[in-house]
Amino acid sequence: MPHLSDLIRRHTSLKQADLEWIHSLVSDWQLLADLSFADLVLWVRLRGDDGWVAIAQMRPTTGPTAFQDDLVETVLCDDMSGVDPRSLPRVVGRRALIDRAWEEGRICRDGDPDWSGGVPVREETVPVRREGRLIGVIQRSTNLSSARTPSRLELTYLQSAGDLAQMIAEGAFPFSDQGPLMVRSPRVGDGLLRLDQNGEVVYASPNALSAYRRLGLTADLVGGRLDRTTSELAVQGEARDENLTYTASGRAPQEAEVEARGVTVQLRAIPLVIDGVRIAALVMVRDVTELRRRERELMTKDATIREIHHRVKNNLQTVAALLRLQSRRLDVPEARTALDEAVGRVGSIAIVHEMLSHTPDEVVDFDDIADRVMQMAAEVSTTKGSVIPRRTGGFGLLNALVATPLSMVLAELVQNAVEHGLGQGPGRIEVRVRRYDAGPGFPGSSRLELAVSDDGGGLPEDFDLEGTKSLGLQIVRTLIVGELGGSLEIEPKDGGGTEVAITLPLDREEGETLRR
Repeated sequence: MPHLSDLIRRHTSLKQADLEWIHSLVSDWQLLADLSFADLVLWVRLRGDDGWVAIAQMRPTTGPTAFQDDLVETVLCDDMSGVDPRSLPRVVGRRALIDRAWEEGRICRDGDPDWSGGVPVREETVPVRREGRLIGVIQRSTNLSSARTPSRLELTYLQSAGDLAQMIAEGAFPFSDQGPLMVRSPRVGDGLLRLDQNGEVVYASPNALSAYRRLGLTADLVGGRLDRTTSELAVQGEARDENLTYTASGRAPQEAEVEARGVTVQLRAIPLVIDGVRIAALVMVRDVTELRRRERELMTKDATIREIHHRVKNNLQTVAALLRLQSRRLDVPEARTALDEAVGRVGSIAIVHEMLSHTPDEVVDFDDIADRVMQMAAEVSTTKGSVIPRRTGGFGLLNALVATPLSMVLAELVQNAVEHGLGQGPGRIEVRVRRYDAGPGFPGSSRLELAVSDDGGGLPEDFDLEGTKSLGLQIVRTLIVGELGGSLEIEPKDGGGTEVAITLPLDREEGETLRR
């Protein structure tokens, strides 16, 4: 389905500021649909000003839908001559009620229900205004097939929906000064309070009243000032939101949380402003105790995992120091070299754990790790000449499942190039990286290509990767082919030297992460 911005640019001549206003409206108009028990369809004028195109649609969660089909990209035109039907998904006749709302700039209602779809539907159109100029019309369609005598809750919903629709018609909603909303803001069905001008509760839905009962409220919520009641309850809690009183008064469009008796309740205030005067306010309420408890558990778990990585890094560094001390006490060159190589391997793993101890998840930026591993491997090499390791390309973000073995592989290859490729002379080691991210839906296409080359003496004539006795190359082959499911090739480089080519599938890494 085309994006809202694409539809507007394709079919209309609205400006960027109008597009941003519509985005704000559509991101928050579930509130109007639920309060109205009605479907909402947003219509804007076609670029030639000869009809309408539907660019967004919303169904209510509080009642039955009036439209089973998706109306987005439906076009309403008078004159079909010159219009290529293949360029438009659906073309239907003119809607008089939409035109009336546009021409008169006010909310228009149909007197009789529309039975054309097989069920009775009451139609209403609300002009959308921004800075005094009309930019669209909302069609509000209510399915009357389950109509019954409305309760106090339904009457409050409809009254609030009428106020909100009037704010849209006046250009007062959505709010231009609204602060950032939380990830999961309260909805109408979670709990609703309606306040008067003075901030006193005139209606409280059963869900909202239950939430306040859990906070410790014993008195009646209706008739009291919500900001005062909420502040008195919050005194008993350990944490208190600084915006709590202002939000509970309904004076500003913002959110806050109140905590008491181990219960956390989220509040969202919607001031109802008609003709520039705040006549009332809606405060939606949601009990988020369980959600916050889970978030705290995740934060504790993340902190524990980071602490584990930190301790593992410290232990590995201790092991490396002990191996280094032992190496200095040995007189056998082969044994000292073996311990020095072990120090490098342990150090490369420690670097990965150090990076993981600073991240909230099991993903690290491997570019920094690669540079440190390359430098470390070059410094601990036995060559007497200067070695310049250089990296081109980027690894990007990698999961710990692949970062740890890859760091060991990189350390082994760089150290092997220094000691066996360059020998005792100066030289250059180049690490080239190319990453291909195909994205979801293309399994097997995401991969990482790594090449480590030197300009040294090259491979011996009888070199055989399968039968090599080099521990470093055996480790590399085991990690790349056996653990990471990649491929490994070692060949002479054009112009002299050696090149090691590695290809790793990244989809396998993502699959392992999901299974964890």
